[in-house]
Amino acid sequence: MSEAILDSGAEEAPGTKGLVEDWSRDKQVFGVPWGKAMMWIFLLSDTFIFSCFLVGYMMVRISTTDPWPNPSEVFALDAFGYPVPLLLIAIMTFILITSSGTMALAVNMGYRRNRKLTFWLMVATAVLGASFVGMQAFEWSKLISEGVRPWGNPFGAAQFGSSFFMITGFHGMHVSAGVIYLLVIAFRVKRGFYENRPGGYEIVEITGLYWHFVDLVWVFIFAFFYLW
Repeated sequence: MSEAILDSGAEEAPGTKGLVEDWSRDKQVFGVPWGKAMMWIFLLSDTFIFSCFLVGYMMVRISTTDPWPNPSEVFALDAFGYPVPLLLIAIMTFILITSSGTMALAVNMGYRRNRKLTFWLMVATAVLGASFVGMQAFEWSKLISEGVRPWGNPFGAAQFGSSFFMITGFHGMHVSAGVIYLLVIAFRVKRGFYENRPGGYEIVEITGLYWHFVDLVWVFIFAFFYLW
């Protein structure tokens, strides 16, 4: 038993009754807050989903008999009259990695109970995330205008389109949800909603866990989809 004595000083009840009493008292396992534990469980389940997508993408790419499009050519962007390979993708990656830095600073300021800096750092993180989504929308529109579809494309293997839209679209949905989540928590921080609540600014760290996960997933998408 993790605790031999109840808060009132009485011994724990045995069997099912003891379990019910423990549950009703909202006991924490290993001292981990419920909010953080639930976020880790959610991120673990999301890891399985993204892993399945990326493994499926690798299997499709390895097994297809049609030539796979060259990412350096497909994702090139004209700059000063010359096509620059992966220019937009490099900027998007830099923005998302930078947002991890601002989020980490927001968590630090949150635990220092600096409401103003915590708010602005979270807003900056949300702005960077929204910029990433906007660039991704531009990338989608560019490829669609060039004829890329989920069922085919003019650059090579038909599976390229379906893999691209599924993986980047699913990740983009996560970033969009994260931007909304960040703004909601940021404005609650600004209003002092967490000042006198149990756990205080712990919610900022929980939000940061989600955001860092989204950034980490993009690193794998960038490596497997754009560099391979």
